Amino acid sequence: MPRSTIPPPPPAACRAPAPQGWRRWRRALLWGALVSLLLVAQTLLVLLTLSYEASKAQEQVELAAAEVAARAKQLAGRDLQGLQGLLWQSAQDPRWRDDAIELLRRTRPLLRLELRDEHREVREAVNSRYTAPLFTQIGREQLQLETELACAAALRHGSQLYSRSYFVPMPGGEGLEVIDLCLPQLRAGEVSAFLVATVGLRQLLEESVTPELARSNEMSFVEGDGTRLARTGLTRGAGFYIAERVVDLPGLTLQLRVDSAAGQPKLIPNLATALVMGLSLALFAVVLLLARDGRRRAFAEHALAESLSFRQAMENSLITGLRARDMDGRITYVNPAFCNLVGFDREELLGRGAPPQTPPYWPPEFVDEYWRRHRGRSARWEAGQERQGFETVFMRKSGERFPVMIFEAPLKNSLGQQAGWMSAVLDVSAQRKMEELSRQQQERLQATARLATVGEMASLLSHELNQPLAAIASYATASLNLMTREADDPQTPTMVRQAVTRIAEQAERAGRVIKSVHDFVRRREQAREVIGADQLLDAVLPLVRLQARKSGARIDLDLEQPAPRLRCDRTMVEQVLLNLTRNGIQAMDPATSLAERVLLLRVRRNGPRWVGFSIIDQGPGIPPGVAKQLFTPFFTTRSEGMGLGLSLCRTVIEQHGGAMDFISPVAEGRGTEFRFTLPADNPQQGGGPLAAVPQAPPQVQETDPDATDDGQAADGVPRR
Repeated sequence: MPRSTIPPPPPAACRAPAPQGWRRWRRALLWGALVSLLLVAQTLLVLLTLSYEASKAQEQVELAAAEVAARAKQLAGRDLQGLQGLLWQSAQDPRWRDDAIELLRRTRPLLRLELRDEHREVREAVNSRYTAPLFTQIGREQLQLETELACAAALRHGSQLYSRSYFVPMPGGEGLEVIDLCLPQLRAGEVSAFLVATVGLRQLLEESVTPELARSNEMSFVEGDGTRLARTGLTRGAGFYIAERVVDLPGLTLQLRVDSAAGQPKLIPNLATALVMGLSLALFAVVLLLARDGRRRAFAEHALAESLSFRQAMENSLITGLRARDMDGRITYVNPAFCNLVGFDREELLGRGAPPQTPPYWPPEFVDEYWRRHRGRSARWEAGQERQGFETVFMRKSGERFPVMIFEAPLKNSLGQQAGWMSAVLDVSAQRKMEELSRQQQERLQATARLATVGEMASLLSHELNQPLAAIASYATASLNLMTREADDPQTPTMVRQAVTRIAEQAERAGRVIKSVHDFVRRREQAREVIGADQLLDAVLPLVRLQARKSGARIDLDLEQPAPRLRCDRTMVEQVLLNLTRNGIQAMDPATSLAERVLLLRVRRNGPRWVGFSIIDQGPGIPPGVAKQLFTPFFTTRSEGMGLGLSLCRTVIEQHGGAMDFISPVAEGRGTEFRFTLPADNPQQGGGPLAAVPQAPPQVQETDPDATDDGQAADGVPRR
């Protein structure tokens, strides 16, 4: 192809000269534009530099504020365990004051510790040695309004809470701004004591600030209107870089302000760097910033994908069913474990649950009840009540019903607003089967123990039945002899009638012995019933007297009048009483003289909620080595024993909600007292199962070991 040629420019002599004014204006315009661009660029660089320095300084102040706030919150809760330990020590314990002094020495922000009773009256107080004692200018009773409010709120919530800050005047015209931490001591739902710890805000702030931060910043606690409560720092703040943080404590919110000593950034040092490096590195910096931003974006997308994959893998590997529902009850999410639990596919569950479409795993017979429960739970959550789990019944796709435990909590969106509910569902059918199997095994074990007890008492029963049978034979022989007399003897019918009456009485006595053994051995369904304590004792006394008659022991009854009534399983409690009384009689048999062989059965009310039983013997007591294993299954000190009696006794009492323990020796190095509690009928608020309360004078009834349950001795003669 022919190459195209460009004609050369004409020579200078041939060109027309440009106007002089236009050249000057064009040069001035170019220089003006260049200068303008430079000024704009330099101004922007300077502003950017100043803004960067200001943001850097502000960021340092923000970091300092966050660090101080976190450390203050950490210090406020660091010694909570030590305070709780002091709370559970009695004021009469001499170690309480020493432990309190040691805690005050170890924690400088704590200025004072007070142990108060249930009426919030100060019983013991210890001041810190790092500051002058508090409440010397104004008495404590005049400065405890905020403390009373905090203790009342802590009692309602059942946890420790801080009071609002208040000012305590000090000698020399000074004063301290302090707050009080109130810890209630609860026993069985009732408050028994309070521990009040006074914390100095200035001391707390000083402990939270490091020396480096104190040299360059001024820290202070302020109120909402800006009033300063406490300050620290080696310099005054310039008021230019200020950061504020909120320190959230239980029941109290403190506002922390950090004021940097550095003022507005200086212009000269940054201007040279901006002018020299700004223009040359601007484009490169922009490229680097774009590259860094792209790299961060790629990393963020990769991390997000990894997080989503990990969450999905974690949810798929869970054996706990997860279910999410919206505010209308419509199912919005289920994990594979939930689908496997109910047997429905994901597509069959999503979108179901809003009226009138009921979830397919709800049994039809419970639909109305479940809707009422759902509406009631929504109302409770709107009222701010705490979340808790509940047990219910689901239905699999095959129609099988099975029990589940559901833990449900509000599901909130990114704005903190509730968007529905999130539930964790556990299948507890296997657990319920194990509980039923355990209950059946426990019943069989208790029945075996009852049969073993009757087997051990077989010789006593034989002796007890021989006496009425021998008396029946004697009276029958006497009746035959009387009937062979002359018919004209007027005393013969009367004497025969007396003999027949005695035969009937002795037969009734033998029947009562057999019936008492039958009632004890008979296996019945476990049922709680309301029964009087005297009825329980009357049921076991015939068998107890058999053992007492053999060993020569005497049975004393100390029964409160009127007899307390309680709710229990009668058969199980009778077995507990029989085991404990037999153990007491056997403990006195080899080591106690006949005159001192007294077994005391005592029944008392332990407050309005509990009825206490005590079985007190006069034996040699329990050695310390045996006492440690006394309630261990299959542990026994008797060659013929099974080692199950005391273990079963404690199990029975604990199944009733009571408690069982023992005291040995009781007095003068002898005797053992086994005591247990059972719930009284219609319990009200009261103390714990073994709480000791003042009782009325006892009414002691002495029982002859040779007497039967109808007040007659072995020979049938009434006792007076």
